[in-house]
Amino acid sequence: MNQLAKHTPKTKWISSTGLSVIFLLFGIACKSTQVLTQELEDREIVEIPLKKVDSTALEALVAEKELEIEAYKPAAKKDFDILHTDLDLSFDYQNQLVLGKAELTIKPFFYPSQELVLNAQDFELGEILFIQDGTSASVPYDYDEDKIHIHLPRELSRSDTFRIVLDYKAFPERNAGGGSEAITDTKGLYFIDPLDTLPGKPTMIWTQGETAHSSKWFPTIDSPNDKFTQLIKLTVSDTLMTIGNGELIKQENLGNGMRKDYWEMKLPHSAYLSAFAIGDFGKIEANWEDVPLGYFVEKGYEKGAEKVFRNTPEMIGFFSELLGVRYPWPKYDQVVVRDFVSGAMENTTVSIFMEELRLTEREAIDSEMDYIIAHELFHQWFGDYVTMESWANLTLNEGFANYSEFLWNEYKYGEDEAKLKLIAETENYFTEALTKQVPLIRFEYQDAEDLFDSHSYSKGGVIIHMLREYLGEEAFYRGLNYYLTEHAFGNVEVNDLRIAMEKVSGEDLNWFFNQWFLAKGHPDLHFDFDYSDPTNIKITVTQQQNLNTTPLYQLPLDVSWYEGKVRKSKRFIITKASQQISLENENSVDLVFVDEQKNLLAKKSFGKNTEKMRQQFRVSNVGVTRYEALDSLATWEAVTELESIIPEALTDQFWSVRELALSILQGYPEWLEDTPELARKISDMALNDTRNSVRAGALDVLSAFSPDDFYTTFLKLAQDSSYLVAGSALMGLVTMESQTVDPAVIEGYATESNFRMVIPVADYYITNAIPGKGDWFIDQANTISGEGLYYYLGYFGEYFSRFPEEGEDNAVTFLLQRMSSDSRSYIRLGAFQGLLGFSDDPEILKRISDVASLEKDTDLVQYYQYFLEALKDEN
Repeated sequence: MNQLAKHTPKTKWISSTGLSVIFLLFGIACKSTQVLTQELEDREIVEIPLKKVDSTALEALVAEKELEIEAYKPAAKKDFDILHTDLDLSFDYQNQLVLGKAELTIKPFFYPSQELVLNAQDFELGEILFIQDGTSASVPYDYDEDKIHIHLPRELSRSDTFRIVLDYKAFPERNAGGGSEAITDTKGLYFIDPLDTLPGKPTMIWTQGETAHSSKWFPTIDSPNDKFTQLIKLTVSDTLMTIGNGELIKQENLGNGMRKDYWEMKLPHSAYLSAFAIGDFGKIEANWEDVPLGYFVEKGYEKGAEKVFRNTPEMIGFFSELLGVRYPWPKYDQVVVRDFVSGAMENTTVSIFMEELRLTEREAIDSEMDYIIAHELFHQWFGDYVTMESWANLTLNEGFANYSEFLWNEYKYGEDEAKLKLIAETENYFTEALTKQVPLIRFEYQDAEDLFDSHSYSKGGVIIHMLREYLGEEAFYRGLNYYLTEHAFGNVEVNDLRIAMEKVSGEDLNWFFNQWFLAKGHPDLHFDFDYSDPTNIKITVTQQQNLNTTPLYQLPLDVSWYEGKVRKSKRFIITKASQQISLENENSVDLVFVDEQKNLLAKKSFGKNTEKMRQQFRVSNVGVTRYEALDSLATWEAVTELESIIPEALTDQFWSVRELALSILQGYPEWLEDTPELARKISDMALNDTRNSVRAGALDVLSAFSPDDFYTTFLKLAQDSSYLVAGSALMGLVTMESQTVDPAVIEGYATESNFRMVIPVADYYITNAIPGKGDWFIDQANTISGEGLYYYLGYFGEYFSRFPEEGEDNAVTFLLQRMSSDSRSYIRLGAFQGLLGFSDDPEILKRISDVASLEKDTDLVQYYQYFLEALKDEN
């Protein structure tokens, strides 16, 4: 128990003498001491009871306040500043360790100091040398496997510059694990198949330093608010390629098949952005103006990489012009690696990507990787050039990077496509907000990894968009230019962004930043419409969020309506818990839209009925609003309204509406029975729509409706260049009922390795109980990667659970291995789902439970527990 609470009596009293002393201090100091003394002697002493103090409540309050102080994580104190890092590295593949020599140029930051502390996780250290003014001396140090405390020869001031030199071995495999939703491991440096024992898997080394994992492979101050220039020398086999930060300034032939590459960064950046990759890569070269670009991928995938990354030069030019700050680095490389522990990482001048971007030329036809390419590229400005000063301000990196995905889509593919992305980010945040609501800027956290969530990414990006919409584009982009220019190669906190926007706009924006960046939650708005006077429609806006934990918001609210084909709108500022606004529209209107363009982060309830939603679909010229209406009617199962507008939706100019209409129609194939013209329309869409995903959706509808009638269409399109289209066509062939497809036709696709083709073949083998395909299923499981593997694993498990004689033991072992060791949570989930088909075997169920007990991902743990408990009850 807290000592203060323990010794506080339950009732406390104070005499009037005590009160008089207080009055003396605050109000009657002008009276003479003699007069005051006489007054006090004449008074009767009265005891005044104070309010009882609840010791239990006080103890809880004190504990809560102490916890807040303990959890607060300020920006790292800058005792020393690393000016330059020089690393000379080689690698022990057998033992998966780094052999390094580091030479760090350092100076005290402000205060004199005699102890230097460096981050160095899981090292073995030798002698440490202190060098200054041409003299060198060994210095004592203490090391706890995490930090090196170096005892300098004397107290040094900020006018002293010195060097620290040390030889070391780094063991990235030690104490590995942990991570976050965005970054699933903390080794810092990764050996991929180091001894070349896995068929079809290349040997690689790559790094991933965020958050504080660069100190797993070199000694440093592993904090984002320390920046330095660097030189990294990499000793590798002369058959391998290296890619690092900055520029390759030298390659030295060492003999015996070895080479040393010198990568120099002349401009400062933070330790977590230091990086390299080593492997037998193929390279595609490109340029933006005089900036060289490289796309690195496993050999054999070069043509795919050329398609996947083809928009990079245009992106760099677009972002440079938009921000008014030219791309600030000497080159930009993008590297695709195996088994990456994140989607991608924005290391300065060299972004590293997950293997889902390793595509063949044909697979790249349907590549939709612009979003992640734009995200990492925008970080070269927001994160690398200007860096948050502490992880508490992470959204200044990730929110902007997420918003770049919207900006690129808006520029390249149009506003509707951009808004679809924005809505997806909003929904990501709302899903997380069901169980977690925290400020965007948060100094209270257990681990910096906790900050990599949908608040920092999704909500952050949407709030930045709201800031643009409020200020207007010109002020917003001028503000960003000021922010980047003022803090070039420096560190920022959220107030720096606010001040930049205020400098440009001339408006105090504390209200905006306080409610969106510094407070938690979001508005929950209910709208009541009064159409009784169609020439002056009234709307009552009620904020329903919990005001004990969430702000009462000041909100710009856009209301729009249509007079014929002409769209009109007004902006209102909402400042009250309940507020009525009047449109004063004059001309008669029977439908108005609130936030029609989907710019506002808020839960919104309208009380619209199905007829209003059908009208919304037919009236709005905003694609995402038509999408919303169609999606809402589908959710409500408003069959009559849906059937009446599906023909219109199939011809909508926004591809996503057409795609959604087909998805809905797949659930109601009977609608095509009485409308042959609709079936002909869908068949024409399968052949001629401009969007491959829409063509595939049309084929899926034909498969659900009457696959035998479209045999010729399926047969033709199964050879389409698009895997999206070909896969759906092949599935159509597999689902034919009244006639049996020639087995030779299906077998002709059995050599394909793309999951969209493999899954229909797997379905055919399972449905038709084709024997002798166990090796085929195993080979495909070892070939398919990324999200395709997740979808495939269900078919994989079903085949072997139905036909155990084809190799059940090997299949179960494969799935258990994926479930236990794959770095991607969705693959572990897919493996678990594949294993459920074997769960009636008690021994296998125990093995599944044993692996599940080792899972660290909390969402997966809950999922596993739910199904395992149900299975135990059944058994």
